[in-house]
Amino acid sequence: MSQPLQTAAAGVHIAGLRKAYGDNEVLKGISLDVSPGEVVCLIGPSGSGKSTLLRCINLLEQPNDGIIEVGGYAVTDPDVDVDQMRRHVGMVFQQFNLFPHLTVLGNCTVSQVKVLKRPKAEAESIARAELESVGLGHLAHRYPGELSGGQQQRVAIARALSMNPSLMLFDEPTSALDPETVGDVLAIMRKLAQAGMTMVVVTHEMGFAKEVADKVVFMDGGVVVEQGPAAAVIGNPQEARTKDFLRRVLDPNHVVVEED
Repeated sequence: MSQPLQTAAAGVHIAGLRKAYGDNEVLKGISLDVSPGEVVCLIGPSGSGKSTLLRCINLLEQPNDGIIEVGGYAVTDPDVDVDQMRRHVGMVFQQFNLFPHLTVLGNCTVSQVKVLKRPKAEAESIARAELESVGLGHLAHRYPGELSGGQQQRVAIARALSMNPSLMLFDEPTSALDPETVGDVLAIMRKLAQAGMTMVVVTHEMGFAKEVADKVVFMDGGVVVEQGPAAAVIGNPQEARTKDFLRRVLDPNHVVVEED
């Protein structure tokens, strides 16, 4: 039987991970290691398997084959306690997934009470502290519909942090935001990285990846094409597919001329 996670920052070990939907193989034998306290950014074109990989880590998607371990916890063990595992893995999505009928404070306390069985007063105290940490303590009694997109995403981060996770997964957390609010969310993520949180981030924000990531992984077609230190992969990529992707992302005016 799998051993429970420790409360400290957790590492991730992935080996031979495969995921298919019918005949469509989305992940084709992915292997990746994330050290405790490391920030890894997954980059690549849409449809490359980045989000599917992230969702497999906390079993929102069931892998077809391969091994995933989080903090020594065998996620892909058939006997895994999924609920226990997910208590230690926070996830922030593109869409904020907040409960519209609950206040900001309610959103940040409900899972603490129901899943962690914390007393309501303790859960609210923790939630208020996390909301303060993302600059939203003064909005605790507002409802999600009264907040901007950037504020809602910061609440989603506070909600995940209220569960005291050992690992944070971010699936393109800024893609649904207005440009002026992207910086607020990235600033929170920088603080988490500086505090030593293990983070796996799917992102198109190349500046953030280059500045914050310990490792950048470029995926395309369901495989890891290139990985290494952020400065190397983004600043001096070795693979032609990586170079072409970065040229398109970093220079949106770049036009590819098809040759006969």
